[in-house]
Parts: sequence; structure tokens; C-alpha cells
Amino acid sequence: MPREVISWAMHKLGVEEWQVSAVMSMYTGAKAVVRTVYGNSKGFELKVGMHQSSALSPLLFVIVKEVSSTEFRVVLPWKLVYAVC
Repeated sequence: MPREVISWAMHKLGVEEWQVSAVMSMYTGAKAVVRTVYGNSKGFELKVGMHQSSALSPLLFVIVKEVSSTEFRVVLPWKLVYAVC
């Protein structure tokens, strides 16, 4: 999930700017390595997505789904909302 979408969704829900900044700062400069049987790869920057195994990730996912489904409810009939989400 693009991080811009997470920030957008938090703003749409009325989350205060300092809280949005705190969450987004967790992702600034995030790096990962790939572990294989031959050893670890060089570190690379993660530019998309949420941290795996983070307690905050499910909450951020729910926030994005809530805001996006609310946006779709304005445009689509209720019968089609289940198909989008």
C-alpha cells in the first residue's frame, strides 16, 4: 500500500498532523535485507508498504479501508460496495 494513501486516509479521518507525522516518520528511511541460505543481501530502502509484524499495521490497514470504502459509498450504489472492498 503506498504510504501516500496511508497519510491521505489519516488526514481524511481527522487525525491530528503531529500523529500523522509520527506514523509517517516510522517509514522514513526504512530498510530491509533479504535473508537466504547463501547469506543476507545488501540493505535496500523500502518505499512502499507497511512494516511486517508491526502492531500498527492492522490499524493503518483498517483506516485506509474505512476511508476508501466511505469514498466509494458516495460514488457507487450500496450493492456494489462489497465488490470493491
